[in-house]
Amino acid sequence: MGKTLSVAIITKNEEANLPRTLQSVRWADEIIIIDSGSTDRTAEIARSFGAKFVQKDWHGFGKQKNLAIEHCASDWVLSLDADEVVSEALAKEIKALLNTTPEVEAYFVPRQNLFLGRWIKHGGYYPDPKLRLFRKGAAWFEERAVHETMQYSGPTRTLRGSLIHHAYPTLENYIEHMNRYSTLGAEQALAKNKISRSWPAFLWNVVLNPAATFLYNYFFRLGFLDGREGLLLNLYHSAYVSWKYAKAWQINSTLRA
Repeated sequence: MGKTLSVAIITKNEEANLPRTLQSVRWADEIIIIDSGSTDRTAEIARSFGAKFVQKDWHGFGKQKNLAIEHCASDWVLSLDADEVVSEALAKEIKALLNTTPEVEAYFVPRQNLFLGRWIKHGGYYPDPKLRLFRKGAAWFEERAVHETMQYSGPTRTLRGSLIHHAYPTLENYIEHMNRYSTLGAEQALAKNKISRSWPAFLWNVVLNPAATFLYNYFFRLGFLDGREGLLLNLYHSAYVSWKYAKAWQINSTLRA
């Protein structure tokens, strides 16, 4: 008998993305959505697809995703972001895998990141493998405010089919996300005492490191092959690195004032 699968998703005001995502996983045994106060049609859309919709206060990305996993009742879990779509090839591969005895308890999935509608294939953005499919209880998210990763120590495999990540359809959307994420990243860096107040550290973090990041990803990792979209993404990602450390410096200075 095949293994059952739960899909775990966290949401807040995802009415634009959710129908596309849920349509791609209608074949799963159950869909669990942990929502943190949506005011749009997210709840209505989730229930129209038969998803179990649970409201929880926001506790950071890692904590929210772990709450979604805890609510899952199936043998295996597929953790998705609300703007990710399971490709037909990936769906077929997962179904076939769970109808056998999986070799390992956790699988990485390659991800196709779309920026302004273009699949970004270079600059480190592909294959962008993420550990997303795992036996229930075998893996959890590190409970960080942002850039959470899965905690799993056993052997893994990587599937061939891809997640399609509809990350940033507009520049406004990207800039808003990076502004929010850089604030969370700054707070996280300060919490771990990773920020030095010295001038050399400030210069490196706010100016030189972002510039080096752009040069490495855009030229050495061939980001220039992704056209104008690749240029903008690599340029603004470097700005995000600068914002994160500048905000950390600002918060640190305010606390010490």
